[in-house]
Amino acid sequence: MTFKPGASLDPSQIDDVRGRRLGGRGAAIGGGGGIGLIILIAYVLLGGNPNDLTGLSGQIIGDGGNAGPASTELANSCKTGADANAREDCRIVGYVNSVQAYWTQEFAASGRTYQPARTRFFTDQINTGCGVASAASGPFYCPADKYVYIDLGFFDDLRTKFGAKGGPLAEAYVLAHEYGHHVQDLLGHLTGASGATGATSQSVRTELQADCYAGVWTDNAASTGYLEPVTDLQIADALDAAAAVGDDRIQAKTQGSVDPDSWTHGSAAQRQKWFTAGYKSGDPGGCDTFSGTP
Repeated sequence: MTFKPGASLDPSQIDDVRGRRLGGRGAAIGGGGGIGLIILIAYVLLGGNPNDLTGLSGQIIGDGGNAGPASTELANSCKTGADANAREDCRIVGYVNSVQAYWTQEFAASGRTYQPARTRFFTDQINTGCGVASAASGPFYCPADKYVYIDLGFFDDLRTKFGAKGGPLAEAYVLAHEYGHHVQDLLGHLTGASGATGATSQSVRTELQADCYAGVWTDNAASTGYLEPVTDLQIADALDAAAAVGDDRIQAKTQGSVDPDSWTHGSAAQRQKWFTAGYKSGDPGGCDTFSGTP
């Protein structure tokens, strides 16, 4: 996606604590490498909660997301759409700004008030309201503190570990998906999860709705004033990223077989289907993944 060069960015929506060693307790989750690392990333990728990993990687201890003051680097360097076109971290700032601008407008049109969430950039590990997270967690939304957390090195992992082509809209899809979870949180759709897994489980339906919301934003992104209209090639990059993180693709890569009964996020086809549904309709009302077959 290309930013309008004169668009004004708002880095205040981002806390940048990259390069800091936060928490002082060592990595509570993550660690290791190879297939084990890929499984860990896969479990919480695009919306998972690090607290759910206690059985896999030890006790997780949180501190309410207290990460200290943010860096001023983004404020000094990420001011315009031209900066977003030149730097990855500024590009992510711009995506967050655009996504939240869209949901602010959408909530207002429905007579509701959108409560912004913040994004926190980190390196290696961080304490959050949902526990201690490492870069191996992948990006995730924590409803306890209303933050989206991301180590920007994840976008390299998306290409090298998951085989996605990458590209700007693939990155934007990741952020828009996480903010889709924030929208679900504001609407009360993240409560009462049963913990069940499977291709038609509530967990999968929740993740697919976040994919659909990402597609909805994509259709409306240009109207927020930050971005130029998307191209067909960029949409293909987003669909490729959605497929790369499908449960079936990840299971085939990590364990050599596919078990639909253990899915938590949905298959490659499901994720592509619902991103496309959101993009084609441009209407969050068309993202009812909880009725019928997801």
